[in-house]
Amino acid sequence: MQPGLSTYAFFEHRLHPGLLDALHAAGVNSGSGVASGNSTPMTIEVFAARHHFDYTDTPAVRETAAWFRSNNVRAVLHQPLYVSDRADAQWSRHVAPNLDLISDRKSGRIASMDEVKRAIESAEQIPFAAVVLHLGLKDTLWDEAALEHCFTAVEHLKAFAAPLGVRLLLENLQNEVTSPEHLLHILKTGHFDSVGVCLDIGHLHLSQSAADATPDSGVQAAVALLGPRIAQLHLHDNHGPFAHTDTPSTNAEMKDEHLWPGEHSGEGSIDWSVVAPILATLPETTPAILEPAPDRDQPTELVTRKAEKAFRTLAELASAPAAQNM
Repeated sequence: MQPGLSTYAFFEHRLHPGLLDALHAAGVNSGSGVASGNSTPMTIEVFAARHHFDYTDTPAVRETAAWFRSNNVRAVLHQPLYVSDRADAQWSRHVAPNLDLISDRKSGRIASMDEVKRAIESAEQIPFAAVVLHLGLKDTLWDEAALEHCFTAVEHLKAFAAPLGVRLLLENLQNEVTSPEHLLHILKTGHFDSVGVCLDIGHLHLSQSAADATPDSGVQAAVALLGPRIAQLHLHDNHGPFAHTDTPSTNAEMKDEHLWPGEHSGEGSIDWSVVAPILATLPETTPAILEPAPDRDQPTELVTRKAEKAFRTLAELASAPAAQNM
């Protein structure tokens, strides 16, 4: 796996070169990827949000483009979560995302599509290799209408992004539509051979119930099912179906906490000693993007140190089985 970081770690701040430098430093100092002699650059995923990275602001786009041109870093875009009526000064961490590409309202689908296209247009200046897309919102149900809306959204955005050199990546979420099985169905039935998957490990963990939870949080099955379609990973932790007291949680209690990933030490309930070796079976060029929750009061230096530690820990856990078998 190649080290990567999401600007989501600084989501409550306006993105600027200093924050990108902090993310880059974590990858370089982690002892993996480029730092260990691999020529594949680390990846930074830029989270599109008008209060954070304002893709409609020409100076902001130019500033970000200049940074990527000056650094050996691969750029990926994450779609916006909000349409323009909740952007910039109106944004709040307490407001749920409202951008829904497969909304049951036609006006909602059109507004969402337009907002995502505005973000993708920034690839005219920033060398984004891919864009991560969400199909639906939390708890969106799987049915024929949802499937048709998925086909329409993917086909339309693929045609828009391709001339800019941007590949679409579909992310598994906390909903029925984007389960690994349904993502594969969408890609196969829609003949979307050029569209990949961003496999989110935290969201996989949240899809488990206490009754059928597996030690690997469903990662082995997802990797076996999606195989070479997995183009990127999102790494973060949560408590899934388990509360701090080890009491099973209800679906309503499960939260997408976006805790730092790493050793199974109580921060979350994903067993990374089991998960990391499975992820290591993917091509070594697969970007593994750390996606921790933002903390406005957290110094950038602390984010860098936490990311370095997470990269090192995950690399050690991934290589542990091989070392034991030598």
